[in-house]
Parts: sequence; structure tokens; C-alpha cells
Amino acid sequence: MAPSIKFTDQLEAFCGVATRLAELEDADALLFVLEGSIDWEKLRAATGKMHVLLASDRRQHLAKADDFGFDTVELNIPDSPVYERLTQAILESVADDLLAPGAGVVALYSGFESGTIDSLSLIRLDEHLGRLTVHDLRKLETRIPIETLKAVVDLAVSIGREGREGKPVGTLFIVGDHRKVMKHCYPLGFDPVRGYSPSDRRLGDPKVRESIKEISQLDGALVVSSDGTVVAACQYVSSPAAEISLSKGLGARHWAGAAISRATSAIAITVSESNGTVRLFQNGEVMLRIEPFRRAMKWKDFEYDPPAGD
Repeated sequence: MAPSIKFTDQLEAFCGVATRLAELEDADALLFVLEGSIDWEKLRAATGKMHVLLASDRRQHLAKADDFGFDTVELNIPDSPVYERLTQAILESVADDLLAPGAGVVALYSGFESGTIDSLSLIRLDEHLGRLTVHDLRKLETRIPIETLKAVVDLAVSIGREGREGKPVGTLFIVGDHRKVMKHCYPLGFDPVRGYSPSDRRLGDPKVRESIKEISQLDGALVVSSDGTVVAACQYVSSPAAEISLSKGLGARHWAGAAISRATSAIAITVSESNGTVRLFQNGEVMLRIEPFRRAMKWKDFEYDPPAGD
């Protein structure tokens, strides 16, 4: 039988405080991270008409919660720190369209004593998701500045999410070690960035980013230096790929990204034309996978899919 959280007078008062805070801050939902089942009828009475999300590592903790109008999220990360569980609950809620990416949430959880809801936090999802992007990029051991990586990743995610003129777009960015990278590249024809001054090719300029979105529809890779300057576009990448192993279903763009990241110190960032998924390659391997959504993105650790056997 699933452990139960006692619905004490303290918990009822805590729900009242959280509800008032949500109303004061115009938050969109209350998020409970649970370590056991709870009296749903009492919880519904204590939270009124608020949108309530319930997250737990065990499905049995959430049994029959939907009968009382609660949305539920199964985490499957037992024994993880509370910050990671909160983050996963938020990401899964965005993924399931239970929360908008820019929503505000009042989270209630066990911060000090296991089995007792004793802590609450006001979380703005846009700020929280933004911090996650930097956190994940810092895991990459590279000399490429985080600012440059984040600028290219954000651009790739935007392309994956929006496409161009309603059509999906796949593309390949190669960031860093550009001199060595260019030794493995050949122009496919007209290079739309050639002849412009470096100041007119920096991704820090919003106009440049919008222009790159248009260029991304063309065949070939975009090469970006470590300082965020677009060095070349429409490049054919030729690197040995004999020792590269990728998951089944990844096409030529991903193979090229993996190969160039193995042959150089660059990081390759691909956008899948089929579903907008963004992958970061380093040393021939996928280090991070990002699933863009209609209005925002989900960052998550790469789950390795071994290549199919011969």
C-alpha cells in the first residue's frame, strides 16, 4: 500500500498561503511534489479552483487524483534532490501542455522533513528554463565561450520550433575551431555571407540572427567562430566517419556533424528537419539533445540509443 501524507491543519494552512501567493503573483498553477498519496478531497477543498499539478516518482501515489480535477506528472527519478525533481516536474508539465513555458508556478514540496510538505517556492518558468540552458551547456568541456554556444543553440532551437514560413527546416551549425573546420569544408556554390565585414556577421546582432534563419533553408553547413562570427555558409562537410556510431534514423546531416566534431575541436549543432530536434555533437558523440516545443524548449540529458547491430 502506498504511503500516505497526513492532511494536517498545518498542511491546510500551507495550501491557503500558497493559494494566496499564487493569486497575488498571478501564478498559473500550484505544483505539489509528493512522496506519498494524500486525501484528494481535502486537497481540493484547500486549493479551491486553482489549477493544481501533482508530481510523484510513483504512479500509485497519484491514483484517482484525476477524479478530483488534478493534473498529474510521473517523474521516475527516485532519490533525486528536490531541485532535480522540481525541474523534471516542470519540464514534463510543459511537454504535456499542462503549463505554458512562460507560466508562473507556486511549488510545494518536502524541503526539510521527508513526507512532510514544509517548503514552497515561486517559480517563473521562462527564467527557470533559461537557467537550465546555461547549466547544461556548462557540462561541455570546451574552450568555446558559453555565450557563443548559447546564442547558436537558441538560434537552432528557434529554427527547429518555427521552421521558415510554416515549413520544417533542417540545418547544421559548426561552432569553434573554424580554421581547422574550414579545411574540411567545400562551398556548395554561392556563399551568402561572403564579402560582409565581421561586424555584419556576428550573431549578437538580432538582424544577423534573422538573416541566418533565412540562410538555414539553403543546403550546407554554417560555420561559426568561437567569438560568434559566421565565417561561412552553404558548406559541404567532408570528414572521415569510419569510427562514428549513431542511432538508427539519423541522416547525413547528423553524420556530418558527428564526423566534423571528431576531426576537430568544434561542436556541431544539428536541427532535424523531421521533428525540429536539436543535437549537440562533441568528439563524434551526441552530448545533448533538445526537444523544441511550440513556444519553448525542453532541455534534457541525452539518453543513449545504441546503434543497431550488424
